Order: sequence, then C-alpha cells, then structure tokens
Amino acid sequence: MQITDDLNRLLEVVPDEIRQNLQQHPQRDSLIEIVMDLGRLPEARFPSKAEYLSTIPVSLEDLEHCISQIGEFSGDNRAGLSQTLHRISAIRNRTGKIIGLTCRVGRAVFGKIGMIRDLVETGQSILMLGRPGVGKTTALREITRVLADELEKRVVIIDTSNEIAGDGDIPHPAIGRARRMQVARPELQHQVMIEAVENHMPEVIVIDEIGTELEALAARTIAERGVQLIGTAHGNRIENLMKNPTLADLIGGIQAVTLGDEEARRRGSQKTVLERKAPPTFDIAIEMLEQQRWVVHESVSTTIDHLLRGLQPTLQVRTLNDEGEVNIFEERYTPTTPVSMEERSALKPREPVAAIPGLRGLRGSGKMMAVPPTPLGKAREDAVSESQYFEELLEQSFSGVTPLHTDEEFPFIKTIGEGSSLNIYPYGVPRHQIEQVIQTLSLPVILTKDIDSADVVLALRSHIRNQSKLRHMAKTRQVPIHTIKSGTPPQIARALRRLLNMEDPSTPEIADLSLFTKSGSSDEIEALEEARLAVEQIVIPKGQPVELLPRSPQVRKMQHELVEHYRLKSNSFGEEPNRRLRIYPA
Repeated sequence: MQITDDLNRLLEVVPDEIRQNLQQHPQRDSLIEIVMDLGRLPEARFPSKAEYLSTIPVSLEDLEHCISQIGEFSGDNRAGLSQTLHRISAIRNRTGKIIGLTCRVGRAVFGKIGMIRDLVETGQSILMLGRPGVGKTTALREITRVLADELEKRVVIIDTSNEIAGDGDIPHPAIGRARRMQVARPELQHQVMIEAVENHMPEVIVIDEIGTELEALAARTIAERGVQLIGTAHGNRIENLMKNPTLADLIGGIQAVTLGDEEARRRGSQKTVLERKAPPTFDIAIEMLEQQRWVVHESVSTTIDHLLRGLQPTLQVRTLNDEGEVNIFEERYTPTTPVSMEERSALKPREPVAAIPGLRGLRGSGKMMAVPPTPLGKAREDAVSESQYFEELLEQSFSGVTPLHTDEEFPFIKTIGEGSSLNIYPYGVPRHQIEQVIQTLSLPVILTKDIDSADVVLALRSHIRNQSKLRHMAKTRQVPIHTIKSGTPPQIARALRRLLNMEDPSTPEIADLSLFTKSGSSDEIEALEEARLAVEQIVIPKGQPVELLPRSPQVRKMQHELVEHYRLKSNSFGEEPNRRLRIYPA
C-alpha cells in the first residue's frame, strides 16, 4: 500500500519546538494527531502510545499562532489546510473562545481497497461501520478514487466537514475524478444529498457519517432512485444500528408483527415478534473491527432477519497480512457484550461430532461423562449474555413452565451413527429453548428449517395432533416424529438425550441444575440443591418421602421440574407463606 500524508504542511502550523521534536521522532510516519490544550503540555498520539512534545505548557499565543495559519472554523468547529486532508478541530470555552486544538493527520492510502474491491465492483450500496480512528474515512476516500478513475463512474462526494476531499475549493488528488459538494452547515447535509441526485446525475453518491433521521431518509430516497451509495455511519457493529431508532432505517427498519397461529407454531415463538420493515437501504455492511480485519455482511437483509429471530448468522471475515494478501474465512456471529476468555470458549459454536476424537463421551457407554463442576447458573448466564440484546429488543421473557412429561406416541426409530450429528426439525417448540439446551450440554444436534434434511421432528404434543399435513409429510419422507408435552429446557434435554441414545430410561442421569434455574439467584440455587440432595441421598436410596423447606411459588415450580426429572412425584401442601414441597419415592 502507498501512503501519502503531506505531514510537513501540518507541522508548519504548530509552534517551532513541537515541530522540531516531531520531525526527529522515530514514529513520525505513524503520527495520528497532535493535541494542544491551554495550560497543558502538548501531546502527540501514535497507534501504540502518547508522548509529550514539550516541557512548556501550551499558551494562548501558541493557540493563536496555529489559528492564524489555518482556514476558518465551520459550524462543527472543524477547519483544515487547503488541498490537504488534515483536520483541525477546536475546543471552545463557554464564551466561544478557542482553548484547545486537535490536529488530526489525514492520509491517502492507495491499495487499501483490495480487501473489498470485489464488493465495490458489484454496484451494490455499501455501509461501513467502525469506531473513531479505525480508518473509515480513509477507506471511503480510496473507494471513491477507484470508482471514479478505475471503474469510470460518475461519483459525487457529499463532504460535510471537508474531511474526504480536503479543505479549500480544490479537492485533494486522492479522490481522483470524483466531484465534491461541500455542505454549508452540518444540519443541511440531507438537503445537499438530494440536490446532488437531482442536479448532477451521479451514478455513485459518497457520504461520510450518516447520523440523523433526515440523512437516513435521504439515503433511502437516493437508493430507491437507483444510485449506488457508499457511506459510513455511527456505530461499531451492525447491532448498534438495530438499537438506534434514528438509523435503523439504513438496515430496513424494525417493526412489531403479529403472526398467525400456524406460523407461530412453526417458528416456535410468541405470536408478536419484531421483523424487518423494508428492504435495507444498504445491501452490504462492513464492520471495520481493526484496520486490517473487516467483517463483511454480503446480505444485510439476511443478517438482520437472523438476528431478530435470535439466530447466529455466519459472517465473512477478511484480513490483510504483512505481504498484502487478503485472507477470507467464515466465523459465527458474536455479540458486542464483553465476556471473559473462559466464557468466550463456552460460547464458541460446537464443532461437528465427527471432528472431535473420541466423541467426548457423548455416546458409546450410553451415558454422559462427568464434566468439571460448573458454578450453578453459569451456563444459563453464558446463554443470556449471548442473546441479551435480542431479548431486550423483542421485549420478551421465557414463557411459563408446565410440568415435565414425555409422550412416546411417535417413537424415534432411526439410529444415529457414531461421529454424526442429529438434524432436528422443531415444530411448536421454542427454538431459543432448544438452542440453550444444545449449547449448555454441548450436544451434537443441528436445527434445520427444512423437513427434507431432518432426521427427526421434535414437536409439542398439543400442536402435532391436529396437524395431519405435517404427519403426512413426515410419513412420506420417512422422518419420525418425537413429541413432548411442553417446551421446557429439562424436557427438551431429556428428549434430545433419548434421541441420541445417551440415557437409559430406567436410570435417571445426574441432573444439570443449570437447566432448571431461571435467574441463578441464591434462593433458586439453594432450593434446587436442597431438592437434589433430598432425592439422591434419601428418597431414591432409602425409599422415604421427604419434605422440603417453604419456598415461593416460582421456586417450588423449579423444584417440581427437578423432581420429575428423576421420574418421581411431588406435591405442594400447606398455606402460604409456609407452602412447601413433599417428594415421594417411586
């Protein structure tokens, strides 16, 4: 890659002592910005660190010396140097006097477009996201040059702060043959966007920092007129736009939709869900996580649809190595919620069983191998951290739990071979509940939306009885149907284990308490542990009934589920607040 920055032009503006220190600095070529605040030491910022440039604090004379050599500050407190890409931003006091300057080095990087050149050439609209300083504007500038010079398209830049094409009336050569329209005030950017389309017949519009609802609406208007859009927006990941009602229209907008009974059962969701409102304004989205690591969403509509349904879309990651080669690989979507390394490994999608030597004890002996002890509720916390945003977005919570029961009206008749995964078509069973169980227990199960590729249908008994069409399809395709009474995590776990030949029906396995707790509170943990010890140490070995301590209705319901997990019966008796559980031997 070739980099030009006209750094000497910027150094001519700053005081002599600062200029001399920077000219001799070993990291001069990687300088990001110079910070000058009144009464403080001047500072130079590099990618890895920041250094002071002088032992003398910045004075008003130093600031006035800089201001006198640059252009006028616009309404957004930005100024520049004519025909350069450098940007000088001002900090003012309450009376409007400048008391600080940030001198940002602007660079034109030729060759950076290689990472996404194939996407630019498709003619589809591209939205670039990333934190400040990651290189969005630099990439935008290079994309503009390639479109204008190499692809010979009519390109118009909407340059609100003169950051793309530089200050002054003559654009910087880095944008090639592209034309630039300046914006008088930042709040007028949307008007200039529409004016560019109406007056100058562009094939491509380039916009930096779409940040208001009017600008998002103008972008949609431009896209609907058949003009290719290349833009950047505030936000680090695509989920930031989903959270932002102002900019959500860029990805199609989100609206509440009421599903029909049949569709809700097929999805295994509630009847009221959130869905994408319209086609996205931008066809492609690029998350610039690092300067040499970008995540590409080649179909924004598909990504948004998956995220709204709580699924994990497969992402395309592109990196640039030291030799300038572009590497492309795929990885699963991860949320922006920070997690520890231990939790991150727990959230990592499970590889196919065939790729894991020894199957990790999932089958073979017919029982699960013992696993290292995990703090109660941790697995559920991992699952919640992964889907936390979508639960907030959908404003939903888990539905009420019904008593555990398994119905074998449609027994599973297929044999799952060693080293393979079980493909399940869920019908009426909440998909997020199944995914939680699969992730918590690391089961070799894949959920499919196509009954033709399924090994078995897992359905709620109440939904399957009246679905003769589904039963006929399953029979025709020789896909067995396994029904369960309710879609609670414990019952789903038992069904999946039986389908995988992982449990002996006559011998209940040790309960995984993380499947029964709802919030992981100390009250729930204590109550479930009390019930487990009572069952394993008294009821089963000694054949004696046991009464537990009084608990709240919600906690008693969890205890009932745990007891049913052991194929035992329990009843609640007594008056509130002393109502408690009594467990009976088999």
